[in-house]
Formats: sequence, structure tokens, C-alpha cells
Amino acid sequence: MKSDALRGHLDALLLATLDGGALHGYAIIEALQRRSGGALDLPTGTVYPALRRLERAGHVASEWSTVAGRRRRTYRLTGAGQRALSDERAAWREFTVAIEGVLGGGPWPEQA
Repeated sequence: MKSDALRGHLDALLLATLDGGALHGYAIIEALQRRSGGALDLPTGTVYPALRRLERAGHVASEWSTVAGRRRRTYRLTGAGQRALSDERAAWREFTVAIEGVLGGGPWPEQA
């Protein structure tokens, strides 16, 4: 998938991925790839700066932990992140309805 197609949607994708619970950075990347059927294979250089941006905005919180001797930063949604995700999902539904109306090839509405 072209990275341009993700422009403006990355934050929503990350928030939605964290909606199921806290994950460390690489697990987020794997979940995006798995949930998208392999279409989203994002580099760490894209994901980690976005996670830091979401953390600065108060939408995610992170903490360090040690798993099998390795330090990992785990991210989770905050209350503000839950609200932002809800808003993003509503905007996405509105957007897809509008685009489907144009690209879907259905009948054009009558002009008044």
C-alpha cells in the first residue's frame, strides 16, 4: 500500500491497534500488519515518532518494562485516546460513505 494513502490516518490506525490493550512498539507494528492482511508493513521510523506524538498529545501513555531481559516500552490508550479514537471512527465512517458515493459507481442523485 502506498504510504501516501496512509497520510492523515496513521494516528487513528495506531489508536485502534491499542484499543485491544497495551502493546510494545514492535507488537504494534506486527498487529497492524496482521490486521491489515499484510497491506500495512510500516517501518519503525514511521511508527515510533507517531507514538511519541500521540503520547505528547495525551492520547497514549507508555511505561518501560523488562521482558526476558530486554527493556521494552509498552503503550496504552488513555481516556483522551479513547475519545480521540471514537471521533476518528466517526469521521472515518462519514468519509467512507462520501467516497463510496463518488467511487462506488452508483446512480447519481437528481439535481434540483
